[in-house]
Amino acid sequence: MSEADLDRQIEQLRKAELISEKEVQALCNKAREILIEESNVQRISSPVTICGDIHGQFYDLKELFRVGGECPYTNYLFMGDFVDRGFYSVETFLLLLALKVRYPDRITLIRGNHESRQITQVYGFYDECIRKYGSANVWRYCCEIFDYLSLSAIIDDKIFCVHGGLSPTISTIDQIRTIDRKQEVPHMGPMCDLLWSDPDDIQNWGISPRGAGYIFGGDVVSKFILDNNLDLIARAHQLVMEGYKLMFDDTIVTVWSAPNYCYRCGNVAAILELDENLKSNYKIFEAAPQDHRNMPSKKPSADYFL
Repeated sequence: MSEADLDRQIEQLRKAELISEKEVQALCNKAREILIEESNVQRISSPVTICGDIHGQFYDLKELFRVGGECPYTNYLFMGDFVDRGFYSVETFLLLLALKVRYPDRITLIRGNHESRQITQVYGFYDECIRKYGSANVWRYCCEIFDYLSLSAIIDDKIFCVHGGLSPTISTIDQIRTIDRKQEVPHMGPMCDLLWSDPDDIQNWGISPRGAGYIFGGDVVSKFILDNNLDLIARAHQLVMEGYKLMFDDTIVTVWSAPNYCYRCGNVAAILELDENLKSNYKIFEAAPQDHRNMPSKKPSADYFL
């Protein structure tokens, strides 16, 4: 696949125009070659901009790039949940994937709990692929890529980035490197925990109301930070009305990048810019203006979002 082909596809996707099924297959094949070389804990150098959940809100992703700078001029790390719930999961994921293939060192994509066959069959991505392509082939190609996405990233050996959170079975970052990630997200175990867990105001570990992963307290976070010589844990996974939320004496931050989530939550979104000295700057942004988006006429039912 030539750079000219990729540039054309990126331009097409930026305009929310679909690329052909054959092009999706070729793009996924190329992405697999790149992702297979990446570690479970992908090393990233600053400066970099960290982004949380996008959830198929394509026009808000474009707003994110407007606020944060276009790739490749800005280095990006996206912490998963590219698909489901929004109206444009296909365009969102394919644009990010095309950017990854075109500029592999300028954009890092790690896996969220929605990058899963089971979850996408319930929350919209599967149905969207069928509706837009007439078969499940594109969904299948994308799900295969999900299996190759890194589980986490580490910036300058100081900031650990993961979609969900920590695991009671993982005390060191090196343990994450030994997981076999090339599989559907399991229902339990360390890989599941990294993608599903949440920090909470408790001591130690607790049962997660999500039915997967755990909730964990500030004591767990401070031990993990101390044992792994970190400054901060950055994660996504939870809607934050203010766009970002620091907890436990600023040792863990939740970054949320889907403004007006599900087109009705009224929240703002944020991205976290880190300079070459890891100095942080949170940029807040709102949903793309109505006249910048082509909204589908049919609104999903309320249960669809729960």
